[in-house]
Amino acid sequence: MLNGNELGSGSIRIHRPDIQERVLAVCGFSKAQAYEKFGFLIDAYRYASPPHAGIGLGFDRIVMLMAGRDNIRDTIAFPKTASATNLMDDSPSVAEPEQLKELGIRLV
Repeated sequence: MLNGNELGSGSIRIHRPDIQERVLAVCGFSKAQAYEKFGFLIDAYRYASPPHAGIGLGFDRIVMLMAGRDNIRDTIAFPKTASATNLMDDSPSVAEPEQLKELGIRLV
């Protein structure tokens, strides 16, 4: 925090299989579904994942404060508009039918 502005955030990542199983249960997965879709992850937590954490500093927010700006969009390299479009690459855009077919997606 700096003068009431959040500069970064962090958390301790899930590293215990019992907690991951509970999170998946809250998300609506049965135990069988959880293992079918995420068994690799749960097993990794059993054998290989030590406690770990991370922090992410909001560089754009820090620059905003240093520049005396009120809106973070003034300092983001590639800001999105209020409607969540990106003016630099015109995303999101319409996907081509070939792309949808390749991904197995059908629009209804």
